[in-house]
Amino acid sequence: MQIDAQQRRSGAAAGEPSLGLVYFSDHYAPHAQALYDALHARWPGVAWAGTVGIGVCAGGVEYFDEAALVLMLADLPTGRFRIFSGARPIGLEGSLEPATALVHADGRTHDLAELLGDLSSRTTSGYLFGGVAATRNRSCQIAEGVLEGGLSGVAFTRDVAIVSRVTQGCQPVGPRRRISACERNVVTALDGRPALQCLLEDLQLTLDEPRQALLALRGTLVGLSLPRAP
Repeated sequence: MQIDAQQRRSGAAAGEPSLGLVYFSDHYAPHAQALYDALHARWPGVAWAGTVGIGVCAGGVEYFDEAALVLMLADLPTGRFRIFSGARPIGLEGSLEPATALVHADGRTHDLAELLGDLSSRTTSGYLFGGVAATRNRSCQIAEGVLEGGLSGVAFTRDVAIVSRVTQGCQPVGPRRRISACERNVVTALDGRPALQCLLEDLQLTLDEPRQALLALRGTLVGLSLPRAP
């Protein structure tokens, strides 16, 4: 396994891992419990957190629409971090004072904005980072177990130095189109045609299967660019 080889190369400089992050493509989502059990058996002293995505990235390579798994291990001292979830609320165990948190969220949670605001208020910096689970089947998270819905992640104390940045992995679908009509922030026409019709064509969807269309639209982003100068 790659992670074992990296640990051997690090030698004595690397301590025993205490925190593990796992991100896996939705091909593994139906087997999330077996995946967690295998990780816990392989590294029994590691606390695990993670979530599912349609694609994952590792070593500068993106893996979409295929079985893929990314693991990261850290040897943070005990008491500098804590796994949290709806079943393990942040700040209710021990004396750990969370300064910031890595958050995994289920985008289908109806009160997500309120939950994030409450979580932010429970950290001393108010700073949260992380991402939303994305899947075509089961939406699940890892937080010292397998759960669905709401928020989970890792809270860190001020002693842990954090460097984070906002990224968004995506791949283009369909042709580049010109916005030809809109109402405030709602696009109504593309290239002189109804915007919904163009969207369905680009995603190869029909309204005859509304559930499939809704799932695809939830995972679709729109990129905007200024027109090129003549």
